[in-house]
Amino acid sequence: MIRALSIALFSVLFAGSALGEDIIAVEVSEGTGAILRGLDKVSGIPVDLPLAIGEAVALGWLQITLGDCRYPVDNQAGDAFAWLVVRERNAEQPIFEGWMVASSPALNALDHPRFDVWVIRCTID
Repeated sequence: MIRALSIALFSVLFAGSALGEDIIAVEVSEGTGAILRGLDKVSGIPVDLPLAIGEAVALGWLQITLGDCRYPVDNQAGDAFAWLVVRERNAEQPIFEGWMVASSPALNALDHPRFDVWVIRCTID
C-alpha cells in the first residue's frame, strides 16, 4: 500500500517534467573564449587550453576548434557550455562536433581512446 502511494505521488510530482512543462529559461551571455582542459590518458598529464572563439589548438594529434562559449548570467564559472569541433590531424570529418557543458562533462563527451577534453569556463576578457 505504501509503495503504491509512493509511486502514485512520484508520478504526479514528475508528470510535468516528463511532458516538458517544467522547462526553465536561463539568460545567457557570450564569452570571448574558453578554458578547456585536455588529458592524455596514457601519460596522465592534464593541460589547460585557453582558446578564443574561432581559434584552434592542438592536443596531441587532435585539433580542437572553439565555435562559441556561453554561460548563465548568474553563474559564469559553473555552467559554461561551449561549441567544439574536434578532428584528428589532417582529417576532414570531425570525431566530435557539439556542445560540451562544464557542469556535466559526461552529458556530451568526446569519446577518444587516448584523449579527454572538457570545458572549464568561458573567458570574458
